[in-house]
Amino acid sequence: MLKDYFIKITKDAINCALNDGKLGENKEINIDLTCETPKNKDFGDFAINVSSLARYAKKAPNVISETVKEYIKEENFKVNTVAGFINFKLEKEFLNEIIKEILLKKQDYLKTDIGKGKKVNIEYVSANPTGPFHIGHGRWAALGSALANIMKYCNYEVIQEFYINDAGGQIEKLAKSLDIRIHQLKGENIEMPDGLYPGDYLIDCAKRYIETGSDMSYGDFAKQDMLRQQKELLKEFKTDFDVFFSELSLYDDNEVASCMEALKKSGKIYNQDGAVWFKSSDYGDDQDRVLVKTDGKNTYLTSDIAYHKNKLDRGFDLLINIWGADHHGYIPRMKAAIEALGYDPNKLEVILGQLVNIIEDGEKQRMGKRKKMVTLKDLVDEVGVDSTRFWMIMRSSDTTIDFDINLAKEKSDKNPVFYVQYAHARACSILRKAVEERLDIDNKTKLEPFLNFNEIDEFNKTPDIMALFENLNDEQMEAVKSLILKLEEGKALLFNAVKYRAPYMVCKYLSELATAFHHFYNYTRVLSEDKKDSLMKLSLVNSFRIVMATMLDLIGVDAVEKM
Repeated sequence: MLKDYFIKITKDAINCALNDGKLGENKEINIDLTCETPKNKDFGDFAINVSSLARYAKKAPNVISETVKEYIKEENFKVNTVAGFINFKLEKEFLNEIIKEILLKKQDYLKTDIGKGKKVNIEYVSANPTGPFHIGHGRWAALGSALANIMKYCNYEVIQEFYINDAGGQIEKLAKSLDIRIHQLKGENIEMPDGLYPGDYLIDCAKRYIETGSDMSYGDFAKQDMLRQQKELLKEFKTDFDVFFSELSLYDDNEVASCMEALKKSGKIYNQDGAVWFKSSDYGDDQDRVLVKTDGKNTYLTSDIAYHKNKLDRGFDLLINIWGADHHGYIPRMKAAIEALGYDPNKLEVILGQLVNIIEDGEKQRMGKRKKMVTLKDLVDEVGVDSTRFWMIMRSSDTTIDFDINLAKEKSDKNPVFYVQYAHARACSILRKAVEERLDIDNKTKLEPFLNFNEIDEFNKTPDIMALFENLNDEQMEAVKSLILKLEEGKALLFNAVKYRAPYMVCKYLSELATAFHHFYNYTRVLSEDKKDSLMKLSLVNSFRIVMATMLDLIGVDAVEKM
């Protein structure tokens, strides 16, 4: 990662200058340095501001930067200073090495070891098995699966988990709702009572119950039918869970009772007014929380605590939960319970996500799980899996998404997923044309391909594009350089996407990378009768294709080859 590389070089130079007494009397100074891209490209490709040393050195910023510069050895880059900034300008050898590394490492080029093999559980979606997924579930599915893919790529051992909320009163309501639908299908004039599930999806469920002649209870049949449909859609949506964990199993296996006993031994639960309370206020929660209600029934919190204990007992180093923003207050009480049970509360990390607004023909569409609705299945059928996933991921999870259905279907540069996929398809088209027969339009005769597969493979084994730089004009050189630097930037980008749990960074990067490639394509003719020149330019195209395809795969969007 070049920015980290130049920060290290600068820090080493500062330390040498400090040891020689050139920056004041202090021998050790801790300062944060950031590497930026200069607004004026004439200054260089990267810039680091060392002006903050002024308070120690008692010197002007320009003097400080010149002093630090003296301790930097130029290696395939040039150094200059401007008003407290140290600027680094890459030479051609440096750019050449980037392309070499991409072509040699291929799909592994972007990998980092930020995970160091840590075992992580990512739990997301976790919808009640009482109806179809709504749009919000789609956002969590896209976000969670993309995050899991990225973390796996960066050496985390990731388990993706779906928590089935099948132990509460909602299953009883589901059973009663199915019962009503079955009676209606048999011709009985009966209305769906308030408080049950009136969605039309239960009509189809009732038909299946009757057609199969099932002897299952209404609740079990409806639950299994809903789960089946949810799993089918998740598979279609490129969301692959390793574990579907039943809340009911926590009761069947006595884990809830065991957890309550552990909390009792910790002295953190008490009885009051006929209910059992958890002393969550001892851990920073704004009040204590009920675990067992006066009617003897457990609250949702009780089984959730047991569930998190179960996950921690499975040996995970980190638990990541993706919840809706309305669960914000739930975080401190869950962390409190984890700590009360003797575990490290910092092992729980919660990502909160905002809502999704569906926009069609300029108007918001009604969402929800009752009566007529826009479901995730509706959306996927309308705009496709790739567009749905990209749009769901491309904004930070703490930002509301306005999902414009018309734009998501549009085949133009205005649609971000089309723009990105088209860039990849264009690169694939160039690579195909390089080895295909050509037609001489004037003579109506066939010409040999510009190159053959063996020539390309041999060049890619020991790629060298140094000679390419000698034949480029200023605009072409700038386009080539911008593309190469944007490709290299992918490493740091992916590192930060993992560090900050922010897959949206990948979408933003893909758009910027596509722009850099389109710019390169517009200024540079890739294929010509000059084989060496074509091979060098083709190596840039192939490097772009490798990085673009890798990134698209990580967020679960197809790297299409033709459009």
